[in-house]
Amino acid sequence: MRAKRAKIIEVQPDLKFNSPKITKIINRVMRDGKKSVAEKQVYLALDLLAKETGKKPLELVEEVIRMITPQMEVRSRRVGGAAYQVPMPIRGRRGLSLSVRWLVEEANKRSNKQYHSFAEKLAAEMLDALNNTGGSIGKRDGAHRMADANKAFAHFRW
Repeated sequence: MRAKRAKIIEVQPDLKFNSPKITKIINRVMRDGKKSVAEKQVYLALDLLAKETGKKPLELVEEVIRMITPQMEVRSRRVGGAAYQVPMPIRGRRGLSLSVRWLVEEANKRSNKQYHSFAEKLAAEMLDALNNTGGSIGKRDGAHRMADANKAFAHFRW
């Protein structure tokens, strides 16, 4: 266990939409410190998504994150020499972190043959999340299934 709690770093809202959530997505997409490249790809993905759905990009991001964010997860807890998977509710910051991570991971897994840029992959993953399908929704459902399967150990919650 840590001696001190980790310091929480507040991210600056992005310039185009003035949203910290979009900044988190951009930071997760970024590779090798190339933030301007990541920004271009995320903004292009949001434009593609807005064109496809006819809604505002900021509303879409909020809805996508809300759809992907899990409500419960299992965390390991040692009791009497045995490790139990204890289902626990997820708080806001952790839920946002998981949803952004899963969104970008699953977009990266998509085929380069079918999608010609990362922006197209990200837009497709967001569209699938809105339709309650796709890899990121699968990860959320997997977390919920694990929590449901380990309900018997809920009394070990701390």
